[in-house]
Amino acid sequence: MSTGNEKIAIIGAGLGGAAAGALLQHAGFNVQIFEQAPSFSRLGAGIHMGPNVLKIFQRIGMDQKLIDISSTPAYWFSRDGLTGDYLSRIPLEGYGATYCTVHRGDLSALQMDTMTPGTVQFNKRLTRLEDNGSDVYLEFQDGTSARATIVIGADGINSRVRETLLGAEKPHYSGWVGHRAMISAQKLKKFDLTFEDCVKWWGPDRHMMVYYTTSRRDEYYYVTGVPHPAWEFDGAFVQSSREEMSEAFAGYHPVIQALIEATDDVTKWPLFNRNPLPLWSQGRMVLLGDACHPMKPHMAQGAAMAIEDAAMLARCLEETGSQDYATAFRLYEASRRDRATQVQTVSNANTFLQTQEDPSWVYGYDVYAEPILDKSVA
Repeated sequence: MSTGNEKIAIIGAGLGGAAAGALLQHAGFNVQIFEQAPSFSRLGAGIHMGPNVLKIFQRIGMDQKLIDISSTPAYWFSRDGLTGDYLSRIPLEGYGATYCTVHRGDLSALQMDTMTPGTVQFNKRLTRLEDNGSDVYLEFQDGTSARATIVIGADGINSRVRETLLGAEKPHYSGWVGHRAMISAQKLKKFDLTFEDCVKWWGPDRHMMVYYTTSRRDEYYYVTGVPHPAWEFDGAFVQSSREEMSEAFAGYHPVIQALIEATDDVTKWPLFNRNPLPLWSQGRMVLLGDACHPMKPHMAQGAAMAIEDAAMLARCLEETGSQDYATAFRLYEASRRDRATQVQTVSNANTFLQTQEDPSWVYGYDVYAEPILDKSVA
């Protein structure tokens, strides 16, 4: 329910923030998204969008557009990274919607198209925000400012909104890095090997997840999880190399060696975590996604949890109206905390789908079929 007078500010135009923007606009709310990047570009890497997310995209008419540009694997295969033996063969169909793997930049472009032009303002790095009781004042690095009825912090693990609520605290380095590389399918043709649509190669203490990112199957992407004793670099990532990859996966299966040989450019990213937060909201400010429950990417559900958060938050605000934001935020956290915590725990453990199991608790989940919980009256 929207009064038409509220102004909802979303900090961050990543997958969770853009989903919140589109869903809230669809519900009739006045939304503005502030993104620190100077412009939109096809940056990033591959990403999984499971049936639990496609059910949300159906609500804003985006699901078929995503399917049309994505790879839609029928199975998730897990294989022993050394021997190649199959550990599991998990169906990805039968959960009420399609399973997609796609380039993050292509997904972001679709999300931008679901919102009213001008919704996203770029080059807006948040430097200060203050909840003065009647609204929230936002100040940006470029000298501009804005006011909003409520603020949604979708600004990632280093969230400025989280810092405002809970104080400055660096995230914890997990002891793992992820290597990322995009390989053209053309480069793989020289190898007389089978490259499956979606497969995770498991070693004793490391892994490599590999999948196509387009419906044309012309991009094959891998992301690793490799122990690394310390993160000694500034910035979000550093360049890696074929040589470093070859050393990290020495003795592994010929398919892994072929992927490394076909790699032109590979980057290395530190994986960070935070302890569970004591609160998800305060006053007129609320958090979603990595801003409140970051997780290792080993389950391919981090972005999905942000998008599920966005859907439940939009549901709660539509139920109460933005003027009763306190109730909406309480219902949102009560309805999402257990689910997000469960996924965070399993993802950090890095066991999901390694052996044959039923993933319906993840993929069969429908945020719109879930009750809105109010634990304050339980």
